[in-house]
Amino acid sequence: MSTGSARDDGDQPSTSAATLYLTLAPVALTAAVYVSIFLILRKSHRRFYAPRTYLGSLRTSERSPALPNGLFNWIGPFWRMPDIHPLQHQSLDSYLFLRFLKVLVTICFVGCCLLWPVLFPVNATGGGGQQQIDILSYSNVNKDTQSNRYYAHAFMAWIFYGFVMYMILRESIYYINLRQAFLLSPFYANRISSRTVLFVSIPDKYLDEARLRKVFGDSVKHVWIAGDTDKLDDLVKERDKVAMKLEKAEVKLLKLANAQRIKSLKKKKGGAEERTEAPVDAESGSLAARWVPDKKRPTHRLGALGLVGKKVDTINWCRTELERLIPAVDTAQAEYRAGNYKKINSAFIEFYHQADAESAFQVLAHHQALRMTPKYIGITPGEVVWSALKVSWWQRVIRRFAVVGFIAVLIIFWAIPVAVVGAISNINYLSTISFLTWIQLIPEVVLGLVSGLLPSVALSILMSLVPVIMRLCAKLSGEPSLSRVELFTQNAYFAFQLIQVFLITTSTSAASTVGKQIADNPGSVTTLLAENLPKSSNFYISYFIVQGLGIAASVLSQAVGFVIFTIMYKFLAGTPRALYTKWANLSAISWGSVLPVYTNIAVISITYAGIAPLMLGFATIGLSLFYLAWRYNIFFVTDTNIDTRGLIYPRALKQLFAGIYIAELCMVGIFATSVAIGPLILMVVFLIFTILFQMTINSALDPLLYNLPRSLGVEAESKVSDMGYSGVQDGEKDGISEAKKISSEETAVAKKKPSFLAKFLKPWEYCDYETMRKLVPHDRFDVDSLYTDEVERNAYFPPSVSSGTPLLWIPEDVMGISKQEVRDTGKVIPITDEGCTLSDKNKLEWDTEAVRPPVWEEKIVY
Repeated sequence: MSTGSARDDGDQPSTSAATLYLTLAPVALTAAVYVSIFLILRKSHRRFYAPRTYLGSLRTSERSPALPNGLFNWIGPFWRMPDIHPLQHQSLDSYLFLRFLKVLVTICFVGCCLLWPVLFPVNATGGGGQQQIDILSYSNVNKDTQSNRYYAHAFMAWIFYGFVMYMILRESIYYINLRQAFLLSPFYANRISSRTVLFVSIPDKYLDEARLRKVFGDSVKHVWIAGDTDKLDDLVKERDKVAMKLEKAEVKLLKLANAQRIKSLKKKKGGAEERTEAPVDAESGSLAARWVPDKKRPTHRLGALGLVGKKVDTINWCRTELERLIPAVDTAQAEYRAGNYKKINSAFIEFYHQADAESAFQVLAHHQALRMTPKYIGITPGEVVWSALKVSWWQRVIRRFAVVGFIAVLIIFWAIPVAVVGAISNINYLSTISFLTWIQLIPEVVLGLVSGLLPSVALSILMSLVPVIMRLCAKLSGEPSLSRVELFTQNAYFAFQLIQVFLITTSTSAASTVGKQIADNPGSVTTLLAENLPKSSNFYISYFIVQGLGIAASVLSQAVGFVIFTIMYKFLAGTPRALYTKWANLSAISWGSVLPVYTNIAVISITYAGIAPLMLGFATIGLSLFYLAWRYNIFFVTDTNIDTRGLIYPRALKQLFAGIYIAELCMVGIFATSVAIGPLILMVVFLIFTILFQMTINSALDPLLYNLPRSLGVEAESKVSDMGYSGVQDGEKDGISEAKKISSEETAVAKKKPSFLAKFLKPWEYCDYETMRKLVPHDRFDVDSLYTDEVERNAYFPPSVSSGTPLLWIPEDVMGISKQEVRDTGKVIPITDEGCTLSDKNKLEWDTEAVRPPVWEEKIVY
């Protein structure tokens, strides 16, 4: 029985074209709305849509140049800004994230150029009896009469997958050279994190500073042996909680008094008011008492949740508590600094030079297995997961196995709802099952929406719940820093995406398509699988439309985020501190949950490239839109909170091999079901070649991906001492002019300018270390005086040890009450009323651009 007759006999309607149109229309409309929101709000809400151009919490060197403020005239200047901009003004991770998206667009676009001219004609004229866009897929080749056409699929797969592997190799070499240049530049090499190594699972015998100095020699500068701070943590937490409670109560008292003043003025019809000032010996709260009676002052109850127990005056109670807590905290911190604490099996060791730290990182530190290992370098104090430092070597092993087992169970559990989504995507084929024949009664338009749009949206929502669980698993497994947590999440979430979004959805989609037909005619199993497996690609065409148009537009517009920000800033920020915190803190990208989504899209595209090459076109468009949306956000909106030193990039590149392997196995399986022996042998040979290729590059490049070579370290130090760096300055300080002078395409080779092809094919020559040195920032800070002695001495103490008493910030009022409160409360805890005032509308007002508020602290670059 031919495939065509099988389809005709079953009278199965093709869902391809109708589903495509019905998915595209609402998603395009939604995208248009999102983009319109962005274009309109961008003009008037600079804080949300272009904060990196002016925000005072950013250094001048970290800011982006302002774009024109029209509806469309900003597009040209934005397009002309070089991709190297985030590297010089933000972080290595941000730059490499954009580069990764660009690489994926290149892979998919080149795939279209290679495969479409060959495979479209081969498939379209294959005589398989398919209809609409299904004629462009492998399933339209008749395996009985046109089996020789499968050689075209095999050889084009060789070419395309070979190109993908070369791109992985090329970008790995590019990353190695860029990472070496970045980490060896004075801008980075002199940071304390670049000179500090974290050792975990240290034997008790070595929890001694003198012994550790003896192990690592005279190159050691500071040693911080981690300690148990549970009691101190509780004290500091209680102190800060009471302090913030006092601050809120003070602000509430001022607002209550100001409201009464405004009401009084209205009764007097705007009569002049006198500013009062309390005498030095005035009773505490005497000025406020003129406007707010004692029974209306801020109060709270001491029982559970503040709902039961004795009612007390909040301000007086907090002052009394702080008189007890602040000295207690100071005493406990002094005890810790003096070394009087219970030590735990981890230590931070700072070296005088980066090269010494790298040597200690790469050397075998202890003679017993699992002792003083694993080691970590480049961890900043703010990203340490202090609870993980307590984990012993045997607990680390057990926890890792337990977490891996839990994630495996999670994947199995999540397979149930994802499988339902996959089945819905082929709802037309399910309608022939006896108890589901009622599906045929649903109007065609509704059926198209259900099978096209609904599964894609449902799958996107389902996947958004997973990264939170993955991060928790990473911390429980003993990962000692937030950057390591993100890298763990990147691997785990990619595995989750690969299995759930791709493999299970594909298998259930194909199974729901052919299950009924195989049951009716078991002898046709190979024919049906060869015909229908490529049809599961139809779901992903819809998925790419939703992702590329809808999600990319929402990433750009951030409509939901804008609404949340506006509500929280205007209505839920009740103190000057809350206003400033919300205003000054930029949103950050979570690498571990963002990158796997795009890696998985690339893997799906690579897998189906030889089977249903039309997908590459939709992937190219979708990834291009994502690239543009994230490019704008990284340039003007987001900040980098967690720095992995670029390690997200080689992980994402290596994960592309999953797409190549799955593609090769799928083609081997399809050639087997089509009984095409020649193409089958060719794909098996190429599969073996792929395995050998990956093993070879892993062996050759892995040491360079994660370590800094001694040869370049010596060379960098000699250049700094002999001639200084003549690298890129960061500025015009608006970031455009100097950045234009160099880009990854304009290398610093003094010879004849190479051609594009030469640069593409020889990254080891034209993207080498010397070239990359000219791309990285050098003069952003005074590298010789990055830290004061106190900052460096306290760098790797636990947060509760180095936490100072907070400065309270209240608004100034015209009645003089704030001055009296500052005088009275200041006897217990630091407090100020500078930089913020209460308006005649009883609203908090502060200068968001000109003056730095009292609670501002300069960001220390560790």
